[in-house]
Amino acid sequence: MKWQQVQDGPSAVYVVVLDPGEDAVTELTAFARDRSLGASQVTAVGAFSEAVVGWFDRQAKDYRRIPVGEQCEVLSLIGDIAVADDGPTPHLHAVLGLSDGSTRGGHLLSGRVWPTLEVVVRDSPAELAKTHRPEIGLALIDLEARP
Repeated sequence: MKWQQVQDGPSAVYVVVLDPGEDAVTELTAFARDRSLGASQVTAVGAFSEAVVGWFDRQAKDYRRIPVGEQCEVLSLIGDIAVADDGPTPHLHAVLGLSDGSTRGGHLLSGRVWPTLEVVVRDSPAELAKTHRPEIGLALIDLEARP
């Protein structure tokens, strides 16, 4: 992973470029924690050699895994970064384009980069907290909580 801060100030902007073989979720989580990001927007384009997206099953209170075992284009990757119990945590959704023109999409659980993933992270001076909601099974942004 390589990164560069392209805008200074309280609303910093970073460009992060992931290398072949890196896992997008792991690397972006590490980046967010290393930079202590607390309220950021994430967008990206690129490609994966394989990925897993998830569909949230309300009954099971967990993600149903949808493996994508082939080269795919990252047509859209959007999300946010907020502070959870274990630190800054990305929440990412992806639409992946397959060779036949079909798509797979959902919550990005993992994505093995090939050949690149080009990410723009727009931070803000605010901090957003995520609170685990056991009745739902997810940690969600809580506007009343302070990180």
